[in-house]
Amino acid sequence: MTHDPATPPALDPLDMNNYRVEKLKGQEKSKIERWLARLGIPLAVLAFILIYWCADLPFLRDLSPDTLGKAALARWQALGAERFARVNHAMLAIFAAAIILWITEALPNYLTSLLVILGIVLAGVTSEQTAFAQLGHPVMWLNILSFVLASTLVKTRVARRFALWLVVRFGRSAATVILCFIVINIVLSAFISATTAKATILLPVFMVIAAIYGATGGKNRNNMGRNLALQNLFQINIGASGFITGSGANLLAGSLMAGAAGWTLFSFQDWFVAAFPLALLLILLGWFVGVKLVFPLRPGERRPRLEGGIERMRQELRAMGRMTAAEYKAIAIFAVVLALWATDKQHGVSQTTVAFAGAVVALLPRVGIVNWNDVDIPWHLMLFSAGAYTLGAGLDATGLPATLVDAALGSLGVDASTPYAVIYAILTFVMLFSAILFQSKTMRVLVFIPIALGIEQRFNYPPLSLAFPLALLTEHVYVLPFNSKPALLLYNTGQYSWSDTFKFGLVMMTLSWVMILLWGETVLRWLGYTRALL
Repeated sequence: MTHDPATPPALDPLDMNNYRVEKLKGQEKSKIERWLARLGIPLAVLAFILIYWCADLPFLRDLSPDTLGKAALARWQALGAERFARVNHAMLAIFAAAIILWITEALPNYLTSLLVILGIVLAGVTSEQTAFAQLGHPVMWLNILSFVLASTLVKTRVARRFALWLVVRFGRSAATVILCFIVINIVLSAFISATTAKATILLPVFMVIAAIYGATGGKNRNNMGRNLALQNLFQINIGASGFITGSGANLLAGSLMAGAAGWTLFSFQDWFVAAFPLALLLILLGWFVGVKLVFPLRPGERRPRLEGGIERMRQELRAMGRMTAAEYKAIAIFAVVLALWATDKQHGVSQTTVAFAGAVVALLPRVGIVNWNDVDIPWHLMLFSAGAYTLGAGLDATGLPATLVDAALGSLGVDASTPYAVIYAILTFVMLFSAILFQSKTMRVLVFIPIALGIEQRFNYPPLSLAFPLALLTEHVYVLPFNSKPALLLYNTGQYSWSDTFKFGLVMMTLSWVMILLWGETVLRWLGYTRALL
């Protein structure tokens, strides 16, 4: 039988090339999102003008040097009381305008960050040297070097081989297939700091498996497809929360907390000990909730519907050939880097220096496995991060978070007599559920971590007793498609609807809040971070 050239060939549901990211249909902005983008610039300009030129805020004008931190006190002494008050007005105006622009996406995020840096310099919030030096911040270097290392996994295809091998070897049933992806996501989270990169690597693999079980998206959805897509989205994000190197937002949170505690960097080991068990428990809880409660697998969805599906994946694995020398080198480099990261408190070498050494080895001629042209560094994200760090430096130089917290708590009648448990519960709830509305993990970190640090200082709570629990909630960005780039990417697969992701995401977010309350009372308390909640 010959094929009619006028008729497009039928899509082969088992061909991984059909699920490459560039072939997915993009999601257009909604009407509300388009309106927000149009209003973003006028609202940001209006907010800046009202705060900087029109508002006379007593809590910024009548600052006492006794309430200022070390960096803010030095700035107050250098500028004098009157000029320091104007600098605080400028910092608040820049902060408000930046948040509006980041939320509405009226400008590209990197351009907003460049405007933030320029505004902080022109307003005299910090010196040029301090503002411009944030691009060379140790955590910025760690971000860049992590992308260099992650590129080795893409170039050598070792991550794809690992995913295919695990599914072919152990994915004999619907339940074990999903458990295989738990292992894959946890392993990749230790090595790849970009959640979008993990989603891109895994998407073709789980889409083929979904097709094997009869879910090809759109009208052909079923609970197996919903679980595969939504479980992967949840695992990609929560897996990242177990490692400080799991995402740029984690690194920013660690940097802000380290600065407040007087450290150079937040230890990889300290973060891992407190965060990884929580991440693993949440991922297993998400598997149970998805497969057993929200999207239970019907008898017909537990068995493959396409003959030869697993065999087709086995063929894909065979087509990759034997393990290459480059793949072995990539595994060796990552194993050494991860081992040194995990023991940073023992040997004293920072995460950035370890990543630096790993990247140099990976790039060495003849010895390494990638060249510079193979490295995919999203410089727009680096500029966005630089703006975020500069904003953090400005907040530190003015002491603005503590000042705002003091004013807000005073107006609400919250004082030292308010139980720590009440403040802990409120802050963790707001940090967690704010992810439904905000699109940027970095922005949430910039808003809530300084607030937590300010409250700790105001009420003399133990260092990081509020900030660290909030930092552990940074990666909960999976409820709606616009909450994160992986969420939008996986939504475009057509395997689930808005109501599906909202239902599963809201259940998991609620359970995650309960878990962080229990974690604060147990593990974080045993480790010396939190006070008793009960």
